Amino acid sequence: MSSVGDKIILWRRDFMVAIIAIIIIVLLVIWYVASYNGLIRSRTNVQESWSQIDVQLKRRNDLIPNLVSTTKGYANFEQSTLKKVVALRNQLTAVPADDHQQTMEVSNQLSTTLRSLFALSENYPDLKANAQFSQLMEELTNTENKIAYSRQLYNSSVASLTVKIQSFPSNIVAKVHHFQAGEYLQVPEEEKTTPKVNFDDFGSDK
Repeated sequence: MSSVGDKIILWRRDFMVAIIAIIIIVLLVIWYVASYNGLIRSRTNVQESWSQIDVQLKRRNDLIPNLVSTTKGYANFEQSTLKKVVALRNQLTAVPADDHQQTMEVSNQLSTTLRSLFALSENYPDLKANAQFSQLMEELTNTENKIAYSRQLYNSSVASLTVKIQSFPSNIVAKVHHFQAGEYLQVPEEEKTTPKVNFDDFGSDK
């Protein structure tokens, strides 16, 4: 009788061990899937953030030919600066789509040159009074602001993904599935220290 009782006790013990093991396995699977899905979401956020930057870069590139067309009638207007804008636009379109750092490096140069161009327009009252030029200046300014905002959003998304890739225990899942953190988009030091031009002041002189 005691033998039967011992068997029942052993069976119950083995049963509880099996139940506990199953619960642990289920919890591990749930954690693994949740960690993987979290990494996927973070990586998707990085990709979507870059897409927003790309949309604004293309928008700016589409506006530049109109800017050139509007200013070409002013023979004395800073042609060298205008040519630099066109050259940088062409250079930007030639950068490989997956080279984000090079894209933003050229984009930053183009932003700086456009600011210089608009600042120089102060010396040309007739050009400033041109309604089309004022509209283009406003649209380009808005686009520049959106590029800057999208860059901040991209860097925030990269930071979120990086934390998950480097933090335990999600770094285990990241390593298994070869997740890689993106690179932060840096703002050149000269752009940080260059005084910002308020383009709205130009538009108010219509």
